[in-house]
Amino acid sequence: MEPRRTPDHGPGRLPAGTEGRGAPQDLAVHGTPREPGAAAPVRPPPASGRPGSVPPKSPAAPGRGTTRPDPAAAEQPAQGVRDATERAPGTATDRLRYLEAATRRIARSLDQDETLRELCRAAIPTFADAVLVHLRDPLPAGERQPAGPLALRLHSIAQGPEDLVTAAPPGSGDFGRLTVTGRFAELLLAGRPAFGDAPEIAPALTELLEPVASGPAAPPPGRRLIIAPLCGRRHLIGTVALLRGADRLAFTGDDLLVASQLATHTASGVDKAVLHGHEASLADALQLTMLPSSLPETTGVRLASRYLPAAETSQVGGDWYDAIPLPGNRVALVVGDVMGHSMTSAAIMGQLRTTVQTLAGLDLPPQEVLHHLDEQAQRLGSEHMATCLYTIYDPISQRLLVADAGHPPPVLLHPDGSAEVLRIPPGAPIGVGGVPFESVDMPAPTGATLLLYTDGLVESRGRDVWTGVEALCARLRATAAVVASPPLEMLCDTVLTILDHGARDDDVALLAARFDGFPPRNVAYWFLNPEPQTAGRARQLTRRALHRWGLDPLLDTTELLVSEVVTNAVRYASRPIALRLLRTDVLRCEVGDDSPQVPRMRRAQAGDEGGRGLYLVDRLAQRWGATRLSTGKVVWFEQPIPEEYRPRGPKDGDAA
Repeated sequence: MEPRRTPDHGPGRLPAGTEGRGAPQDLAVHGTPREPGAAAPVRPPPASGRPGSVPPKSPAAPGRGTTRPDPAAAEQPAQGVRDATERAPGTATDRLRYLEAATRRIARSLDQDETLRELCRAAIPTFADAVLVHLRDPLPAGERQPAGPLALRLHSIAQGPEDLVTAAPPGSGDFGRLTVTGRFAELLLAGRPAFGDAPEIAPALTELLEPVASGPAAPPPGRRLIIAPLCGRRHLIGTVALLRGADRLAFTGDDLLVASQLATHTASGVDKAVLHGHEASLADALQLTMLPSSLPETTGVRLASRYLPAAETSQVGGDWYDAIPLPGNRVALVVGDVMGHSMTSAAIMGQLRTTVQTLAGLDLPPQEVLHHLDEQAQRLGSEHMATCLYTIYDPISQRLLVADAGHPPPVLLHPDGSAEVLRIPPGAPIGVGGVPFESVDMPAPTGATLLLYTDGLVESRGRDVWTGVEALCARLRATAAVVASPPLEMLCDTVLTILDHGARDDDVALLAARFDGFPPRNVAYWFLNPEPQTAGRARQLTRRALHRWGLDPLLDTTELLVSEVVTNAVRYASRPIALRLLRTDVLRCEVGDDSPQVPRMRRAQAGDEGGRGLYLVDRLAQRWGATRLSTGKVVWFEQPIPEEYRPRGPKDGDAA
């Protein structure tokens, strides 16, 4: 009766009782002819290469008392075989088929650890009984040659069944690192695999195999070990040690070639994973650097934001958001998305965001901002398209001005808990060119919350945009039903729960704005004709407003500064001058006229009659500046209000 085969009788193993005789022919390892009179070999079943696979038992013996299996039966494929190309390498054809299947599974991942796991799964038990992977420490990346001695650190060990492929055991950091010098280093740097009995390997063999040498079955020396270097495109990445047990045939010269191919494809996969991870980290850092590090604190609106990179961080996206303070306590709220996922997308995003900030500084209306942004995108290249939503919120008038360039519409959460998708004319994406954009003016109720977002929040592989927008509105209504006027940070976290993390492959940018408005009692506003007596009239109005607000300690300084700025505006204005006082934690004065010429501070000469006004403003005001508008300019300055004079309640002050 045929002796029972165990799972250890894998390809290249010697059946019990054959020690001391010539090796039987085994197509799993090599094609050498068997000795005369030796028993015909039993072809080992092909390994599936999958976790938990166990070779099936041999077919039943053809007759009682015989120990010779039926050759025809031995040639039949075992039941449950999933891939005939995963037979152990024996003949040249078998080796090619094995390598094709093994390299295909090794190369299918861009993750370093997964690539090395696939190497171990492909090698065990078909080609080897144990695998040790050492990687260079530190792992080289980029073009620069590694500095210092050649050091290897144990990365992972695989022994026995495939599900035992594990990382280096805890505590292996001490003995798992070895410094390679001499002829062994030359051998590895040359990229040549070698058997365990090679003289170059002998000095480092003990340290190299120490993690498995202390096990219950110490690896035998000699040609049951192959050391193959993992050579990337420019650097040595590490080594892989392939071992066979004593009950299995030793490696042959053909097996050395197989090991070399396995190592080459593994090194290529690790090299790609390292370079890909390095590029991805650079792209992530680039994008995060170009996103705002903090949101501005502006009067009349509270802000919160979130940014989530793609669930699969293989490629970075081009999503961005921004909040830009504008003259008159207004704020521009922006969200955009550059199409594509690459380092280029992140770079284009940075350029477009910078362009938006520059255009916002000119205080252009939203449709003009999108028009100039579209022109800039075309100069960068017609293939670089993006979507953008540009909004201006005015807390004093409590109005919202919105323009859309192919972006998902914003959602407004009203104070009563209802959620509304704002109807904005959807313009063409940025970069299309030749398409007009349109702005929409709408109310912005105090206590309402505006949500701007990119399509990664509402769209995924299993959900279209409008289904996601409906889910977003439903989540906002449910949250407002539980907590009236939910805090912005909590609201952002709640909104992100609608994400389908399993199917999400895009990054997400979210910007939330809570409209607090600006109390009319804290605003004083006048239009004055550009006449010689206008400066005196401005001083009177300023004194009256400050006296009403209880800011008498600021009267003298404010009158002087208002007089200087208004006098300068009268000199150049051809239309009525706007004078506005705003009371918050500071007293802000704004003087606007229709002249585009922005004043610049200069040093007046001894005989000059003018040129000292801005010098006084610079010395007496806490801050000051000038902003060019599409209709002229605004010159402003701020003075600190002492703590005891700041507005605290709804009854403080009167409407001017």
